[in-house]
Amino acid sequence: MRKLALKKEYDMTSGPLFGKIVALALPLALSGILQLLFNSADLVVIGQFSATSTESLAAVSSNNALINLIVNVSIGLSVGANVVMAHAIGAKDGERAERVLHTSMLISVICGVAMGIVGVFMAHLFLAWMKTDPAVIGKATDYLRIYFIGTPANIIYNFGAAILRAKGNTKRPLIYLAIAGVLNACLNLIFVICAGLDVKGVAIATIVSQYISMILVIIALLREKGYCKMEFKKLAIKKRELFDILKVGLPSGILSSFFSIANVIIQSSINGFGPAVMAGNSTGSALEGFVYTSMNAVSSTATTFAGQNYGAKKYDRINTVMWECSLLIVIISVVMGGAILLLGRPLASIYSPDPEVISFSVERNKIILPIYFICGIVEVLVGCLRGMNYPIIPMIPSFLCVCVYRIIWVYTAFKATPTTFILYLSYPISWVLNLIIDAILYAIFYKKMTQPSKVMRGYIKTATYSRSTLPETYDVSTI
Repeated sequence: MRKLALKKEYDMTSGPLFGKIVALALPLALSGILQLLFNSADLVVIGQFSATSTESLAAVSSNNALINLIVNVSIGLSVGANVVMAHAIGAKDGERAERVLHTSMLISVICGVAMGIVGVFMAHLFLAWMKTDPAVIGKATDYLRIYFIGTPANIIYNFGAAILRAKGNTKRPLIYLAIAGVLNACLNLIFVICAGLDVKGVAIATIVSQYISMILVIIALLREKGYCKMEFKKLAIKKRELFDILKVGLPSGILSSFFSIANVIIQSSINGFGPAVMAGNSTGSALEGFVYTSMNAVSSTATTFAGQNYGAKKYDRINTVMWECSLLIVIISVVMGGAILLLGRPLASIYSPDPEVISFSVERNKIILPIYFICGIVEVLVGCLRGMNYPIIPMIPSFLCVCVYRIIWVYTAFKATPTTFILYLSYPISWVLNLIIDAILYAIFYKKMTQPSKVMRGYIKTATYSRSTLPETYDVSTI
């Protein structure tokens, strides 16, 4: 086993945790916020400068749930690479880290190309299944097909960033997103205002920026030293590493898909209210996304810290990670969520000047944001369970509380009272149910992980006796 020394700033297995958690989560949160800002540029440019602003905004927003499904599944798979790499780094196993890196990157290429091909040819059918308004389905299909062309770049970037994050490097992805995002914003203005390409223009700008960020993260991996150094000639799928990555990544991807599938069904219901509600929901969701992205940065950090300490067999630190990350979640939710609630109308007006769209956006977030911290704490618990090598456990409550519950809600409560208020109410109720079950599961499996086995307890107990007082055939199994 080749061992590599950890740099001090990346050592998550010793010393105080809170400062290191903040140091790792902050660049990750800023990366996500920056990405959202540039994604929001798509909506702002379309909403403010398109000749058919409400319809075009609705066309772009009608894709959000489906795009989130694809992105969340790919990010879920990349979590497998992050956790397994974190375990290798925590154990200081350089050879395993090398195999994890090259297996992960090759998986990302295969998955990205496969998803892109399927998406390009199935875009219109996907939107038809979601009951997209006939008035906007043409533009929505144009946007989605172009977006799918960028899927390989998106997935490769997510895997590369996950590998860097396992080491504790979140600053470089932040820089790369800044570069790609500025380019995206500039191209939005050029393609929509100057070239008049409307939704096609923002889609083209998006995929160009995705390929730029992909190239930059690949260059970073090629120039890395130690754990995260990539070499093209070493790209290969190793069976053990593939199994370990999929062991964590598939449940994580499936878990993400539960949320997204339920949201696709909810989006289908929203599409039935017409373009103004669709655009308002998209605007509210875009604002909510800033809070979620910041909380998700903390939960991703929890996964990495839990993973490294699990690899180092320092299990007591994992519980500290969980509590300190949960505290950060509450702070983020109260500060950022409160600001969006207070400034809901002026913030929504940035996306669209339509008063009806603004009202629907404000209505949505009044239901979603007040207890949004519960959603974030659930993510932290799930992240810690993944880091503790229990990737399948969170699937069960999420499947029941998010996917099954929300679908049942749509076909019962919403069907009985078909209003947006009743539809949105499914979110906070599902978070509360999920938190209760996940907290119980975390307590059970953390205790199981930290509690010595029966045989080990026997050995520990015998050690407290003097050698002279024990018979030669002392049976520790009777203790």
